[in-house]
Amino acid sequence: MRTLVANWPRADHFTRPERSERRKTVLDRLAWEAAGFVVRPIKGRVAQLEKVVGPVTHAGQDLGGCSDDVLRGKGEELRRRLRFNGFTFPLVVESFALIREVASRVLGMRHYDSQVMGGYALIMGLLAEMETGEGKTLMATLPAITAALAGIPVHIITVNDYLARRDAELMGDLYRFFGITPGCVVHDMTPPERRAAYSCDVTYCTNKEVVFDYLRDRIVLGDSPGALSLHAESLYERHGKREQLLLRGLHFAIVDEVDSVLVDEARTPLIISRSEASEGEEETIREALALAGSLEEHVHYWIDYETDQGTRRITITERGREAVKQAARSLGPGWQSSVRREELVRKALTALYLYRRDEHYLVADGKVQIVDEFTGRVMPDRSWEGGLHQLIEAKEGCDITGQRETVARISYQRFFLRYLKLSGMTGTAREIRHELWAVYGLPVVTVPTNKPVIRKIKPEKIFATQSEKYAAVIDRVKALHERNVPVLIGTRTVVVSEHLSRLLQEQCIPHQVLNAKQNEEEALIVARAGEPGRVTIATNMAGRGTDIILAPGVAEKGGLHVIMTERHESARIDRQLAGRCGRQGDPGVCEVFLSLEDPLLRDGVPGLTGRLAQELQKRGIDLWKPLGKIAIKRAQRRVERAHAGVRKRLLRHDENRSDTLSFSGRSE
Repeated sequence: MRTLVANWPRADHFTRPERSERRKTVLDRLAWEAAGFVVRPIKGRVAQLEKVVGPVTHAGQDLGGCSDDVLRGKGEELRRRLRFNGFTFPLVVESFALIREVASRVLGMRHYDSQVMGGYALIMGLLAEMETGEGKTLMATLPAITAALAGIPVHIITVNDYLARRDAELMGDLYRFFGITPGCVVHDMTPPERRAAYSCDVTYCTNKEVVFDYLRDRIVLGDSPGALSLHAESLYERHGKREQLLLRGLHFAIVDEVDSVLVDEARTPLIISRSEASEGEEETIREALALAGSLEEHVHYWIDYETDQGTRRITITERGREAVKQAARSLGPGWQSSVRREELVRKALTALYLYRRDEHYLVADGKVQIVDEFTGRVMPDRSWEGGLHQLIEAKEGCDITGQRETVARISYQRFFLRYLKLSGMTGTAREIRHELWAVYGLPVVTVPTNKPVIRKIKPEKIFATQSEKYAAVIDRVKALHERNVPVLIGTRTVVVSEHLSRLLQEQCIPHQVLNAKQNEEEALIVARAGEPGRVTIATNMAGRGTDIILAPGVAEKGGLHVIMTERHESARIDRQLAGRCGRQGDPGVCEVFLSLEDPLLRDGVPGLTGRLAQELQKRGIDLWKPLGKIAIKRAQRRVERAHAGVRKRLLRHDENRSDTLSFSGRSE
């Protein structure tokens, strides 16, 4: 390897580099995707991650006898050479060996060989797939410190504020040993605090915060966000006129839980908007809800609309359009446009039937607060666009806020492609490696585990109804609790977590609940989840990044016992939840409880297999159980394919929108 960053712009406060966009034609896309089948395995072989372990171990042998001052001096010398020569293989080896030795002294944690291999993959711009619990937080310090010593600002991007703050605090002393400043950006920070955090050498932040801050900078730049405008704005700041921009460029991003950030959440564009008052808006919203409520999804052989829960899409039929037209005759002039009235009713139907309280949103202090479906956390000060948020407010009897006018927007795909260097890590990437290559050009390389995985995955159990399933879950938890085994019960929504909590209370089983309503207690709940006899109910908040440490004596009882109460919309989320147990060679067990009334079959399309399973169950034929399991897996794959289609269409729409706006001289 010659160098990895030889052509990167020099990083300072007066240049804000980012990769320029190159629009792919249809032929480009086809060629790129076809090349992926050749490039990915070749690049994986070229990486040969194992080859870095021996040299790093050898380089670190003489460091053990050095004092801290000597190690600091070696760090300063390494800084000079990295800035002059770039990331040559010998310098990367020397840097990794030095960081490894310092980490063992400062943090009491020494990088495993598997973490060294993973760090090498990241600095090469690859996606490192590592089993859950392999220490990705510590692994990220290897490329981050090496890049920071070379003068390259680093963004370590994770999925929520809790993990960003935790990782920055946990690794802070290691960075400061080398004279590297760590920063952290979380939701409730002011612009000056954000600017200071992004000015640090290594900044921990969430995907949403960094994208919104990028859009805020674009708003400041107005219609001319090019390199010249960036440089002029930097000069203006340099002479003390003002401090407006938050970021100092998009240099090097290390994305934690990359499948969640770059794939799962990429179905939704990031939008900054402003309030737009409209006379008669509240009356129109209430009329739309009333009209939508009068429509019927099933009326004998006729239907007014069709729902697709998987993609959250409603289609109004010809009969439904005629019903809306007739009902609108008695309404105001705003209802006379066929396009506008049908869109209003479609969104009202979406608010009524596709978005559910305590699943997609909470109502707190008289306000509708969105729950992030991927992380299980509340997203304060965020709203749905196009009037949907106001319709849900009216549905829940809350004060209706003003509709929002879009000021700036961008998709995750286009944003992350603007980083000069992009890499990532996750425990679940193999299912989406083709999409990661096709969209981001990220080859996936699998890093071996430090210790053999001895986690046990028990066969799925399926029941006819949800009530039967929950009763079986409670019986299983009761038996495990009596044996003093810690249990983590995974649920998909807040409402299910609270229902199970009530059932456990009826059985007098002490437990903790971790969902969007108890997010402030997250650290304490997670810290104690591995104690003997501890029962924890958690939504997706405990599904990624959380490290549940087993208390003494728990391993002898079989380790943490994970109970999954339903399949998620993605099999990767299921694997992440199962990965909360059996980490770093610890024992652990995962059980899955399903029913024919689970949302994947209830809200999605059950398919022929699902309908057959339901019919056999009614007739008392046991064959329904294996068919039901197959139907749920197929429904999950259908939803995954539908979501992949949504992401692809969003990227094309975002590109076309950008092209259209460019003719008027505007940017995002």
